[in-house]
Amino acid sequence: MKGPIAVYPGSFDPLTNVHLDIIARATRLFPKIIVAVTDNAAKDPTFSIDQRIRMLKATTAKYKSVRVESFSGLLVHYLKKKKAGVLIRGLRAVSDFEYEFQMALMNRRLDKTAETVFLMPDESYTYLSSRMVKEVYCLGGSVKGLVPDIAAKYMQEKFRPKHRER
Repeated sequence: MKGPIAVYPGSFDPLTNVHLDIIARATRLFPKIIVAVTDNAAKDPTFSIDQRIRMLKATTAKYKSVRVESFSGLLVHYLKKKKAGVLIRGLRAVSDFEYEFQMALMNRRLDKTAETVFLMPDESYTYLSSRMVKEVYCLGGSVKGLVPDIAAKYMQEKFRPKHRER
């Protein structure tokens, strides 16, 4: 299959099943996908860039068309460097749309060739976010079915003293 290289950027802190759902959907649309993990220290990530990359590589290894990398700086500069023409963004709910729409327009302003494709995850994941997963876990809730096993393992290691299974 020929077509544009697509980039799915994000912090993936931690990786959730909604991220994996978007990646799976993107593999059906694009011949090559780069999952680009942002190295933005201003976001104060819970997991290191290496941990997030390991989570993604372990869970996307079954897709020959997916490569996982880190990036920093402007996303449109990264797209140019990778000769990618499409950005993939997930929309879980209407509340995501305004922010994502503004980002897509800003990226287009910075680079007229940057196109954004919005993908909706399975409806069972529309409420799911990395922030919510961390909060539920830290308050003693189960994240089974919300994150892949490797992410649950990293969360257990990171939050062990705070977390008590109920």
